[in-house]
This record gives sequence, C-alpha cells and structure tokens, in this order.
Amino acid sequence: MNPIVSRCVLGLALLAGCTSTQSENTPSDAAANVAPSERPSLPKARATPAPPVFAPAPAADAPLDPNGIARRYMGRQIARVQGHESAAHFERATREAEERPDLLLKALNLKPTDEVADIGAGTGYLSFRLAPLVPQGQVFAVELQPQQMLRLTNDVMSRRLTNVKPVHGTTQNPNLAPNSVDVALMVDAYHEFAYPKEMLAGVVRALRPKGRVVLVEYRAEDAKIPVKAVHKMTTEQCRKELTAAGLAFREARETLPRQHLLIFEKLPE
Repeated sequence: MNPIVSRCVLGLALLAGCTSTQSENTPSDAAANVAPSERPSLPKARATPAPPVFAPAPAADAPLDPNGIARRYMGRQIARVQGHESAAHFERATREAEERPDLLLKALNLKPTDEVADIGAGTGYLSFRLAPLVPQGQVFAVELQPQQMLRLTNDVMSRRLTNVKPVHGTTQNPNLAPNSVDVALMVDAYHEFAYPKEMLAGVVRALRPKGRVVLVEYRAEDAKIPVKAVHKMTTEQCRKELTAAGLAFREARETLPRQHLLIFEKLPE
C-alpha cells in the first residue's frame, strides 16, 4: 500500500476511537484493564459542606438590679458591696433586737480552743463578740477593704485583744492558711463576693477535717424583711452554691428574726 494512503487510514482509525461522550476525568477502556493498584489515582470530588446550623439565640438575661454588680453566679446576681461607708449601719444600736446576734453566737456552739474565721468582718462587730468565746483559740477577722482593715487593727490594739487577728483578704482568696480553721462564719457577706467560687475554694482549703461553714443570709423568701432583694438569698440558692464547692449541708436553724442560719461541713478528702 502506498505509504501516504497507509498514514491516512491510520489517522482515520485513531479519530474513530475518540467519542464525544468521554471526558478528561473518565478512565479509558485501556485503563479499565489495569489492575486497581496500578491505576493512576484521580482527584476526588470535594463534598459540598453542609450549611452551618445555628442554635437559637439565648434569651436575654433579666434586667440587672442597680444594687448589684454586672456579674451573676449560678443564676444569682451578685450584690454590690456595702463598704466602710456603711459602718454606722453595721454598728447601729437596733441591730441587737433586729438580728439577735446573741442567738447566732449561741448557735455556733464553739469550744474554747476553736479557731474561727469571721469572713467579711467589716467593723469587727462579730469578731469582737466571738473573741471571749474562744479564749484559748483565735478569731481571724478577714476583711477586704483597706479602710476597714485599718479600723480593725486599731480597735484590736485599743481593746488589747490577743486572740483577734485581722487578715487582709482579696476578692478571690481569704488568705487563710490551709487546715487552720474550725469554723468559718459568713454573716451577710457571701452574697457580695465578686468571685464566690474562688472564695469558697479558699475557705474549704482553710477548714480542718470536719470543719464547719456557718452561712447567715437575709431570707429572700420573706418580702417583708426590709432589705434590698439582691442582698437576700433563699435556702435553696445557698445550698446549691455551697454544695457545689464541695461542702455537705448539715442543718438549717431558722431561729433568727430575719436571717437563715445554715450549717455546712467539709467533706473528707
């Protein structure tokens, strides 16, 4: 056959082997006869990502009480601190009849050798009443504000009290030594802690085995008590927060005119 004619016949045969339906991503018949391990890998098509699923927006928080701060803990708004400016209120003559601190001190059932922490001591109203009950022990008057610390220190010196020790705490730490306290007393103070979780962790560390936390808070269940709502707590809320800190609830004594008296105990480690 003429060489030119042969080349033309070969070209027509090659052209006939190509079909219009074959794409560049479709393997040829020849490739189909190659073992799978020898076939060239083809790029995998990318899966179209599913559209993101958005959770419904959480409901807006309830309006903040202006007597509190812009922070909540376990559903409760934290109260604004009543500081040294309220010293006259803490030392008011009517407090004895309104709150009966004598009943509170009796309920503590302290031993003479007990080491007691008065956390949020303020003016020392309770610290100085605790001192005679623990003559062989000690009262740690824990306070945050420098003005109150100065007043506490001066009053301890002027009263010549050898078993009351002012302790300068912080918003996150009572600065008490580990395993040093038999009873931690918090009277109308806990609801103002800006960092309750951290403070409670410090209190628990300071407690000795079987050590007690005595929490005294105005009853939120009673609207007639003349105290701003954010400065009150319910028994349920108190128990929820302190048990979350690793304390065991032991007893509620509703013997005070306006306040809950709740007793918790340190759990074994």
